[in-house]
Amino acid sequence: MPIIRPSTDGDLPAITSIYKHHVLHGTGTFEIDPPSETDMAGRRADVLAKGLPWLVAEQDDGRVLGFAYANWFKPRPAYRFSAEDSIYIAEDARGMGLGRQLLSELAAQAEAAGVRKLLAVIGDSANAGSIGVHRALGFTDVGVMKSVGWKFGAWRDIVLMEKTLGAGDTTSPE
Repeated sequence: MPIIRPSTDGDLPAITSIYKHHVLHGTGTFEIDPPSETDMAGRRADVLAKGLPWLVAEQDDGRVLGFAYANWFKPRPAYRFSAEDSIYIAEDARGMGLGRQLLSELAAQAEAAGVRKLLAVIGDSANAGSIGVHRALGFTDVGVMKSVGWKFGAWRDIVLMEKTLGAGDTTSPE
C-alpha cells in the first residue's frame, strides 16, 4: 500500500521524470518543454519556503509513484488564503487511487497551513480523471475557460473547480 509523505530532495529525479511524461504526452499541464531537475528543485523550494505542502506517494519499495503540491493562486497578498493544487501520477501507477489519496492529504495539509480555498485549474476539459478525483473530494465546478491553451495541435480548455477548507469565508483569517 503506497504511503503519502512530504517530499525530499532525493525525490526530485522521480518527480522530474513523472512531470516530464505529463508535459510531453498529456494536456493536464500546458507546459510544452519539460523543466530540468534543477528547475523542479527550484519550484519545490519555492513552495516549501511559503510553508505550503509538496507531497509524494511512495510504493513499499521506495519508488515514487506520484506527487502533489499547493501553491498560492496568485502572488498578490490578498490571495494569501487561496491556493491551487497540482497532482501528477506516474503513467504506470494510474488507476490505483493515488490521485485521491494525494489530494486528500494535500487538502488537509493546506488547511493546516492556513489555506481557506483550494482551487483546481485543470488543463483540458477532457481530463476526466482529474475532474472526477476533484469532484469525489468535494470540489465544485466554477466554470470552463474555453480554448485558452494550444497544445498538441488543438485548443485546450481549463476547468476551474474549488473547495472550501476549514472555516472558509465565514470568519476572518487573521
